[in-house]
Amino acid sequence: MFITLEGPDGSGKTTQAHLLVAWLRERGLPVVQTREPGGSDIGDQIRGILHDSANARMMARTEFLLYSASRAQHVGELILPALEEDRIVISDRYADSSIAYQGYGRGLDLETILSVTAFATQGVEPDLTLYFDIAAGEGLQRRLLSGEAWNRMDAEALAFHERVRRGYLELADAAPSRWVVIDADRRVEDVQRDVRDVVDRRLGPGGRHAAA
Repeated sequence: MFITLEGPDGSGKTTQAHLLVAWLRERGLPVVQTREPGGSDIGDQIRGILHDSANARMMARTEFLLYSASRAQHVGELILPALEEDRIVISDRYADSSIAYQGYGRGLDLETILSVTAFATQGVEPDLTLYFDIAAGEGLQRRLLSGEAWNRMDAEALAFHERVRRGYLELADAAPSRWVVIDADRRVEDVQRDVRDVVDRRLGPGGRHAAA
């Protein structure tokens, strides 16, 4: 089963990913945890380029193609092999991030993004996507208060992050069988309880894969 976690910056999805993976492993399930951009040595090198604030002049097309290159390596090197071994893959971001950030956020053509993404991912799509929803301004404030490094994407104007959030919500509305929207503006424990409830239902009896 392939589960992705998506959300605006500061939504808490990375924390939720760690908690979800720990819970699944406590149940004895075979889990692979990964993230985007990254998930491989090559992908991590591309991540460094994408997040470096010194690259503020990066063009939107360049940005999207770099994310896609990292994703192609990620799928071929880690995600596909893990799924073929019947492992549960948990990814902090995946292809929907490019649709939200480079499509809705940057205004790149959505059909082009979908076409390139299909090529990069070899058609691998998540079975379940958990979307952690929070107001863009609140998410950015959380990022500031967290003390984590402020990267190139974080530095975009509030209007950009609002477009990204709107894109995510439209994606969720268009595919309710795959997407589950979770209110992220709550305590970590409350959010994680909802995450576990959703995943438990999807895995089914015995913790194996169930239909959506």
